Amino acid sequence: MTSDSLTLREPDDWHVHLRDDDMLAFAADYTARQFARAIVMPNLVPPVTTAAAADAYRTRILSALPEGRRFTPLMTAYLTDEIDPAEIATGFQDGVFTACKLYPAGATTNSAAGVTNVRKIWPVLERMQAIGMPLLVHGEVVAADIDIFDREAVFLETVLTPLLADFPSLKVVLEHITTEDSVRFVEAAGANLAATITAHHLRIDRNAMFQGGIRPHAYCLPVAKRRRHKEALRKAATSGQPRFFLGTDSAPHQKHDKESACGCAGIFSAPMALESYAQTFEEEGALERLEAFASEFGPRFYGLPLNEGSVTLRREAQDLPELMGDGNVSVVPFHAGETLAWRFTGRSSQAKASPGSA
Repeated sequence: MTSDSLTLREPDDWHVHLRDDDMLAFAADYTARQFARAIVMPNLVPPVTTAAAADAYRTRILSALPEGRRFTPLMTAYLTDEIDPAEIATGFQDGVFTACKLYPAGATTNSAAGVTNVRKIWPVLERMQAIGMPLLVHGEVVAADIDIFDREAVFLETVLTPLLADFPSLKVVLEHITTEDSVRFVEAAGANLAATITAHHLRIDRNAMFQGGIRPHAYCLPVAKRRRHKEALRKAATSGQPRFFLGTDSAPHQKHDKESACGCAGIFSAPMALESYAQTFEEEGALERLEAFASEFGPRFYGLPLNEGSVTLRREAQDLPELMGDGNVSVVPFHAGETLAWRFTGRSSQAKASPGSA
């Protein structure tokens, strides 16, 4: 690293939505440009609940990329109340599934088929614990009487605490955490619990949704919380603690869907993800810790090898567009109209030199 250049081991995105059809054709390569691998969310219509469906989706992802692009989609299974433990285990053992995703029914986009009560998937969790398969959790309760800003904290107490007690060896990733409560929970838990942190939750708090009127492009789920929660996330991400790692939760929607009565939840950060993280880490005086957060802690938790190549960012002002699209798709990206201090300049298959090497 120099004052004007930053070279990192190739990073991975441990939580991304690539969508399908026209949106997949538009969005997939933005993730594949910056990341060697990504955990791909299964909340399609219909959801990805079988190994065959996951394998077919992986094929569509790879077909959407430019020829020669090096990228490995890591597929996930969408848990439902009725899902077959044998299907999950076979898909994992055959190398199709990397993990399972728990969406509480109704928690976010395309989650209606999700789990209505965690007790209903106990047999699946038992099998996952036995074979070492990670569980990825959208950590919110959905009861209408629980304030939306409290749903993550209530989930920790009423769902995740008993789940971890009943399955003490199950690997669990608490995804896209948004609260100081979750930071403290992960810090106090055993080594089998980790958390991903998004680029956008490190930069916005809930005020972003109401600046000068309703701002639908700052709306995501879980929603951004108070400023103190954002500050706790920034400290956790930049702390060097190995159970916090990168997961963008990049989630594109058409501009007209974000600005409609639907107000779809999701922030599209893939095109400038590393630049956004780099800016946050630099502001926190922790730029030297970005590589571990982005490139090391995730694969080590998942038990996967570190990537061999490298990526480079250059200190160069970058003006972000107000709108991105390809004719079929029109998306307002994260940081739209803003200027970032860093610019991604590319990936190399050559391994990043270790400190002290020639």
